[in-house]
Amino acid sequence: MARKSVSRPRNGATPALSRPPVPQREIRRAQTEITFDNQSLLGALFGQFDANLVQVENRLGVFISARGDQIHVEGPEDNVARARDVLQAMYDRLALGEDLDAGTIEAVIAMSNEPTLDGIIEGEPDLPPIMIRTRRKTIVPRSVAQATYMRSLSRDDIIFALGPAGTGKTYLAVAQAVSQLISGSVQRLILSRPAVEAGEKLGFLPGDMKDKVDPFLRPLYDALYDCMPPEQVDRRMASGEIEIAPIAFMRGRTLADSFIILDEAQNTTREQMKMFLTRFGQNSRMVVCGDPRQVDIPGGIGMSGLADAVEKLEGLEGFGTVRFGAKDVVRHPIVGRIVEAYEGPDA
Repeated sequence: MARKSVSRPRNGATPALSRPPVPQREIRRAQTEITFDNQSLLGALFGQFDANLVQVENRLGVFISARGDQIHVEGPEDNVARARDVLQAMYDRLALGEDLDAGTIEAVIAMSNEPTLDGIIEGEPDLPPIMIRTRRKTIVPRSVAQATYMRSLSRDDIIFALGPAGTGKTYLAVAQAVSQLISGSVQRLILSRPAVEAGEKLGFLPGDMKDKVDPFLRPLYDALYDCMPPEQVDRRMASGEIEIAPIAFMRGRTLADSFIILDEAQNTTREQMKMFLTRFGQNSRMVVCGDPRQVDIPGGIGMSGLADAVEKLEGLEGFGTVRFGAKDVVRHPIVGRIVEAYEGPDA
């Protein structure tokens, strides 16, 4: 792909002689043209009514125009460089057969501000790219924290994933679990979470035990169906290869040759967390996901088994801990702003 860039410094006004000049960083303006080889991808790259280009414009403060197979970008020098990298990353994703939606573009824009953007996608030298392959899709990291998390998922025995909603903690854990189940490196996939009501009393729920606990486990089902065809999920659940159950059902078991995920772990008690962690068996991997700031059990954060376990176990051999913040939210951009408003920019 051919590129050419022309810088155009902005001339500032000469300060009055009677007032000393205030040192300011001059904003240099630049423009660049980007040419893409595969014109069949340009429709998806631009989006309907150029919506994707407008999104990049609005987020980076640049002006983008398209003519044929060329895109012209103009604006502040640093922003033009970021926009160029973002458009190239968007094009590369389409060339790999990946979908491109507003959430993906937002993640690419966020990652463009990191100096290790290329390393996130390509992985370390002499190592394969950081990705998770499932039957339905290939998943690549959409933030620096996700890249760290995906490395930990393939390396550590027990992983604590901490942070706000929308950062991909549970989704990536389920994707890694599905990948290992399909490859045969584990024999079972066990998904669990505490059946705790989030600030409201639901009262009596009709049906058998499965009907009563399924509403609490629905997010795990959603992630599972997104990574594996529904008929395979149903078949593997019927055979026992995939099990979804509340944490109370884990007592007394030893979970060997399994990939075990505990979601909403902040709502476990200390006794429940100890019980769950000690279920760990040979040739297994365990992921404990939760948001330490959203505790729904009586007593609040002080009674949370997640905070207690991280305090006791973080740093020990075989344990990995990954912390996500508001900047790592990969849902709609407004979710990240909501998290910041409630918990601060470093949440």
